[in-house]
Amino acid sequence: MAIIILDRDGVINHHLDNHVRSADEWIPIPGSIEAMAQLSQAGHQLVIATNQSGLALGQFDLDDLEAMHEKMRALVEDAGGEIAAIFYCPHRDEDLCRCRKPNTGLLDAIEAEFDTSLHDCYMVGDRRQDLEAAATKGCKPVLVKTGCGEKTLLELIQNPDQALAATIVFEDLAQFAEFASVCS
Repeated sequence: MAIIILDRDGVINHHLDNHVRSADEWIPIPGSIEAMAQLSQAGHQLVIATNQSGLALGQFDLDDLEAMHEKMRALVEDAGGEIAAIFYCPHRDEDLCRCRKPNTGLLDAIEAEFDTSLHDCYMVGDRRQDLEAAATKGCKPVLVKTGCGEKTLLELIQNPDQALAATIVFEDLAQFAEFASVCS
């Protein structure tokens, strides 16, 4: 069963500049929950890899984060899918940790947990840091135009990076799910 790694904010749910701080503020992007269910039903294991610096900044606490993730899991399950695991980095950029994307610590942890290589797995994000982590780990980088994706796409066009040249671009997670379901 192939793993697909998904970023959270801006890919699955709406991104907020001052952090999504509660389950009430965690609002899925239209079609994203159904897309996740479609990917799951097509035989993919969905794993979330998300930077959550709001924890370190005191914007929300672990109970709030768990409530957001429980809401996401419940919605995906109600749609007929399953999230295999959720990995998050609780640090700020200044903390210089291994797990904050674009570093690959979250991806290393996923490999260890699932006892597999993520080489050639799809990794879907809306920011350059997601794509850089994917490329560094040997994943297939996928950019969605939701969240910060339009801005990231413009940045990639203006400042091309050979390591990210293989990035595949989709309008949203639903369009990616259609592609990935056919390719599975």
